[in-house]
Amino acid sequence: MMSTVMSGRVGRRACVIVIGFVAALSVGCTAGDEELQAWMDESRRNTPVSITKVAEPKVFAPFRYPATSEVDPFNAAKLRVGIESPTRNGPKGPDMGRLREPLESYSLDAFKMVGNLKQGAMVVGLLKSDSAVHQVRVGNYIGQNFGRIVAISETEVAVRESVQDAAGDWVERDTALRLQESGK
Repeated sequence: MMSTVMSGRVGRRACVIVIGFVAALSVGCTAGDEELQAWMDESRRNTPVSITKVAEPKVFAPFRYPATSEVDPFNAAKLRVGIESPTRNGPKGPDMGRLREPLESYSLDAFKMVGNLKQGAMVVGLLKSDSAVHQVRVGNYIGQNFGRIVAISETEVAVRESVQDAAGDWVERDTALRLQESGK
């Protein structure tokens, strides 16, 4: 019981000491305010004031489109005609309704020409993908970009692909799978 009474007195004394210390600090902080305020006033008086003039705003001059006989490039009707037109500047695009051939599931980069065969007047190309060798003829579809084999020679298989450009038009591009040397 005696220790409880002693600890209560010590706790009260510590609290009074802390409160007195905080009060002394707050009095000490306000004593230097006059000196600080005087320095700030003097700095304001001695600092030169420079005001830069804001430039006048530019005058807007409307532009009239003088080519009245030409099509207005901002006309919504021009956009509508371009979008609705099924055949714009190139071929109409691939036949989306036809049945896809097995070699169209591979990328064109997956094939390597490894040889060719002649069966009478018909030339057959030999293309390797993964570990399988495929026989291809002119007219077969190949690759994922609607590629169609247009020619087969002893050294290459020519392919014409149909791809969409940035404007959405279908364009044809020609590429070839060349005969691989035996060391590769």
